[in-house]
Amino acid sequence: MSSSTAMNAGWLERVKWDDDGLVPVIAQEQATGRVLMFAWMNREALAATVASGEAVYWSRSRGRLWKKGEESGHTQKVSELRLDCDADVVLLAIEQRGGIACHTGRHSCFYRKYEDGDWVVTDPVIKDPEAIYRK
Repeated sequence: MSSSTAMNAGWLERVKWDDDGLVPVIAQEQATGRVLMFAWMNREALAATVASGEAVYWSRSRGRLWKKGEESGHTQKVSELRLDCDADVVLLAIEQRGGIACHTGRHSCFYRKYEDGDWVVTDPVIKDPEAIYRK
């Protein structure tokens, strides 16, 4: 990430933000290519991600910026950002620190697979969420 790039905000204007000022973001593990999670960013979150090199998202439920791992310690180091052909989806190539991206204590939020008419859990819980998040 380049701080000089972050200062030139023209790149932010090329993103197609939705009516709420958000863009969907996919976090993909750089080493494996596995999709770990989906989230949202607003302009401030995307600019903060570029400036810090760490994933910062917009939490719709909290109504505020959310640095991934701020509570759990499972941060995401961003090595590359990509914008899709329609300029309305951002892809982050990340290193998932701590090995857990999902609030359920799993490596990926995509831990269920459709099989024979049902969703089957395919990935184990690495760490109990009660041990990760303070209440």
